[in-house]
Amino acid sequence: MTTADVISSSTPSDWRPLDPQNTLYMDLPAGRVIIELNSEFAPHHAANIIALAREGYYNGTAIVRSQDNYVVQWADPDGKRPIKNAQKTVAAEFERTARGIPFTPLVDPDSYAPEIGFTDGFPMARDPKFGRAWLVHCYGMVGAGRDMDVDSGGGTELYVVTGQAPRHLDRNVTLVGRVVQGMELLSALPRGTGALGFYEKPEQRVPIKSIRVAADIPASQRTELEVLRTDTPTFTAYVEARRNRREEWFKVPAGHVDVCNVPIVVRSKH
Repeated sequence: MTTADVISSSTPSDWRPLDPQNTLYMDLPAGRVIIELNSEFAPHHAANIIALAREGYYNGTAIVRSQDNYVVQWADPDGKRPIKNAQKTVAAEFERTARGIPFTPLVDPDSYAPEIGFTDGFPMARDPKFGRAWLVHCYGMVGAGRDMDVDSGGGTELYVVTGQAPRHLDRNVTLVGRVVQGMELLSALPRGTGALGFYEKPEQRVPIKSIRVAADIPASQRTELEVLRTDTPTFTAYVEARRNRREEWFKVPAGHVDVCNVPIVVRSKH
């Protein structure tokens, strides 16, 4: 079966809706970017980011960095915006105990972790020897920027992976979620000419109109999406279709798939 065959033959139970309490809408001049937060792996960061959004912290901030084949980052350009009820920093949440976390493993070996796979739509790695699990840096994953101190992040600066999966960042930065729609609005931004891709002039920055929690927006103004579940036989078939491409164009199936080469399908809610 091809990937299209798998998706077309899926049933309603193969999909889950986005939770509006853990979904962010980032509205840019060019359109809306939708981010799903992960409160299982980064509960304190997710809660703080939601608090920041609800107090309007992000409204009027900007995309300040676009580094080729790496990340796009947004923040308060001047670093002087007041924080009302949220926290400026949150203790690092690089990994967590693997106990109780649902896991759909890939059979393919991974270069960075003993085991690799998915949990509830997010790419995940784990080490059964030490009982630890962590999210991994695939395209579209969102992380909380930090300084040298591992506890210096918290969500006031966020970035999204826009290039070749920088897996060397795994367990060095807190991953807080992933972009589920609107990646093209971020990955196609002009590259910054400053060090690390930062924009050197204020006029180069992309203004952020607002970042809001979906639950706080009237239902009529929400973007209703659903995500392919990663704990079903349909997802197993989808992974196999990615591992051995059956489309006519492919002449030599790879027989292997990397965790970051299994994009999770998102569609408008029926």
